[in-house]
Amino acid sequence: MAESTESAESGQKQSQTKEEPGTLLEQMGGLSGLVSSTLPVLVLVPVNSQWGLTPALISALAVAVAILVWRLARKENLQPAISGFMAVALCAAIAWFMGDAKGYFAYGIWYSLVAGIAFIISIFVRWPLVGVIWRGINGDDQRWRTNRRAVQAFNIATIAWALVFLARFGIQQWLYVADKTDALGYTRIAMGWPLTLVAVAVTVWAVKAANKAEGRHLENADQPEKAETDSTVGNDEEVEADGRH
Repeated sequence: MAESTESAESGQKQSQTKEEPGTLLEQMGGLSGLVSSTLPVLVLVPVNSQWGLTPALISALAVAVAILVWRLARKENLQPAISGFMAVALCAAIAWFMGDAKGYFAYGIWYSLVAGIAFIISIFVRWPLVGVIWRGINGDDQRWRTNRRAVQAFNIATIAWALVFLARFGIQQWLYVADKTDALGYTRIAMGWPLTLVAVAVTVWAVKAANKAEGRHLENADQPEKAETDSTVGNDEEVEADGRH
C-alpha cells in the first residue's frame, strides 16, 4: 500500500514538473540578466566622453567579461550569459570599425526595426510570434493556432513587443542621426529592461489567457485527482489480494 502511494505521488510530481516550464524572465536570463545588460553601456558613455573611443570599448568589454564570469560562477542559465557577452563584443566591433562610439548602438537599433516588422507581419499571417516562440521553447506543439481566443491573446502580446521594438528604433535612430551619443546611450538604458518588463507582463497575461482558452488549466487541475484515483485503485487491489490469501 505504501509503495502504491509513493508511486502515485512520484508520478504526480513528475507530471507537475513537466507542466511547469520556466518563467519568461528565466528564459531571458532573469532580472539580473536584464539589468546587467545595461552595465556596459553605463561604462561606455562616460568613458568615451572623458577618454575617447578605444578606452571606452575596452572598458565595456571588460565589464561584459566580468558579468559573464559572475553569471557562470552563480551557475545561471548559460545561453543568456554567453549571448549577452557576444552581443557586447559585436557592438564594440562595429563601433571600432566605424571609429565612432555611436556605432556601438547601430546593431541594436536596426535589430529593433527588423524585429518590430517581423512581429507585425506574424500577426497578419496568423502566426503571432509570441505564441510561436513561447510554445516552441517549452517544447509544445502549435495547435493553439486553431483556437481563436488563444490566437487573440498572443496577438495582443505580439503587438506589445512590436510597439516596444518600433519605439526603440524610432527614438534611438533619431538620436543616432543627430550624433547625440551620450543621449543615445542613456535612452538605450531607459528603453531597455523597463520596457521589456512591461512587454513581459503582457506576455504572461497572454500565456495564461491562451492556456485557459485551450483548457490547459483544467487538465493540470485534474492531475492530482487522477493520481489520487490511481492510488485508491491500487490500494483496493492490494486489499482484495490480501483477502484472497
